[in-house]
Amino acid sequence: MKITAVIMAGGKGERFWPRSRTSCPKQFLSLTEDGETMIRKTVRRLLPLVAPQDMFIVTNAEYLHHIKEQLPEIPTENVIAEPCPRNTAPCIGLAAGIIRKKYGDAVMLVLPSDHLIHAEDMFIDTLRKAALVAEDGRNLVTIGIPPTYPETGYGYIRYVSGSGRSGVYQVGQFVEKPDMETARSYVRSGNYLWNSGMFIWKASTIAENIAKFMPVLSKGLVPIAEAYQTPDFERVLRERFPSLPTESVDYGIMEKADCIYTVPGSFGWDDVGSWLALERINRTDENGNLFIGDVVGVSVRNCTVSGGDRLIAALGVKDIVVVDTPDALLVCDKNSTQEIKKIIAELHNRRREELL
Repeated sequence: MKITAVIMAGGKGERFWPRSRTSCPKQFLSLTEDGETMIRKTVRRLLPLVAPQDMFIVTNAEYLHHIKEQLPEIPTENVIAEPCPRNTAPCIGLAAGIIRKKYGDAVMLVLPSDHLIHAEDMFIDTLRKAALVAEDGRNLVTIGIPPTYPETGYGYIRYVSGSGRSGVYQVGQFVEKPDMETARSYVRSGNYLWNSGMFIWKASTIAENIAKFMPVLSKGLVPIAEAYQTPDFERVLRERFPSLPTESVDYGIMEKADCIYTVPGSFGWDDVGSWLALERINRTDENGNLFIGDVVGVSVRNCTVSGGDRLIAALGVKDIVVVDTPDALLVCDKNSTQEIKKIIAELHNRRREELL
């Protein structure tokens, strides 16, 4: 069976403000020393398994120019521009309908556009294994990441038993982001995985589950998918998509469905979810600092400082994040990096949209 990839690229990357903005969010930025953007990395590492003509990008309509500029090898008809955000269930459901119309059926690798993978060969091997499980019957498969520390910013997957296949486990429960004590207990137990947000299934399988558990969404998707590859597609998408219910695939489908399996992936995964991730994915100095741009630090420890051509001088500070852009400066305690959305909310309250 053909293997396709659906790359979700519509997020705003708000936790990477002020570098990530509504006009150019995190997935279109380079956050590593090699200068390659996050979405470019996502497409490139899939090439051993999926040809560009079998990759689909689901994004926001205002990001089309970024997709065309950074991913010229993706066919134009494979770039699906949502007219408004509707979370992951409509995004994935629409892509499944389009894939069924184009191929009859196919395995879908559903992947975020802004994750980092260190061991790319192991990643491809894990996807191949997951695709075989998805192809065999009506199985829904997710990639789980063995936790290396008690992270409170991720959801978790509890697996309960083997599946008869080596390295494949039946999922017992999806659990929300825990507090620190609960996260520690998950790590100690040995049968919890981080929920990576990567899914593998046949297009027909996810379509059947959407019809079962989200019938309103299923019905609303039909005319949009039917219009694909016709002159009316953009109009139908623009008119119909905003009326679809807003829901995540985790809550709408994965927490309710049967035949769910997980394949643990030990391939050096990072969701690059906040500014703290930069010190995990780039080299720090002997004092635990990461300096990007023109930075001078004296008696500085465990700090991430990101700037540009303007000098940033830091003296006698520790455990902070500093991000300088032409129109905004962020100074943040490391323990608060997951709360940058509060700054976004305050800027909205003050009607400072030009900074978002």
